[in-house]
Amino acid sequence: MAADPSATPPAERATAGQHPGRGGRVTLWGVAIVIIAVSVFGEHQGSDGISQTSRSPGPTATPTRTHQATRPLPRSTPVRLLIPKISVDAPFTPLSIGASGQLEPPPAADTNLVGWYAEGVSPGEQGTSIVAGHVDTATSAAVFANLYELRPGDRFSIDRADGRTAEFIVHDAETFPKDDFPDERVYADTARPEVRLITCAGNYDHAVKDYTENLVVFAHLV
Repeated sequence: MAADPSATPPAERATAGQHPGRGGRVTLWGVAIVIIAVSVFGEHQGSDGISQTSRSPGPTATPTRTHQATRPLPRSTPVRLLIPKISVDAPFTPLSIGASGQLEPPPAADTNLVGWYAEGVSPGEQGTSIVAGHVDTATSAAVFANLYELRPGDRFSIDRADGRTAEFIVHDAETFPKDDFPDERVYADTARPEVRLITCAGNYDHAVKDYTENLVVFAHLV
């Protein structure tokens, strides 16, 4: 999945994750441990890909909406993502910024794998945690192939290395054009523990070997 948002915030940039039917990348930028996406999964490498259609249901530490506060969990490495509604049961791999200044995507060879930006917020900590996964690869559908089915009220969990399980509830899901990606809305810091699940969406553009949109699922700790 790739995004090329219009905003260009300060600080470092990074890219993350490939998705469905080809490759992709997400470029993120951060203020301290706040990561803002600037581009999502670069080139996809696949044959005729399955396109995902869109559906929908600053930098500041204050969330855009008011929700009941949930006590944040201490920092801990995520181990496994479980989304019962779409039959996701996948291990995590840490994602880091490569020599290109972009966040390295999860290995495309493993279709049942998700990545998280390890230098940012861990799932369950206060702030915004970034989780990326492929929608497909050149050979088959991947871990986030059915992410578009999630709706507000759906729940998922993340098992952590400290033995705790962080439970999340979806409060929004939306698809954004990669050339008009709302960086601050998606990646800005939050006053409560939140997670963004990100993958590619829209039509597959064979000319640039990438999808035209990014699907973002917004969720918070419960």
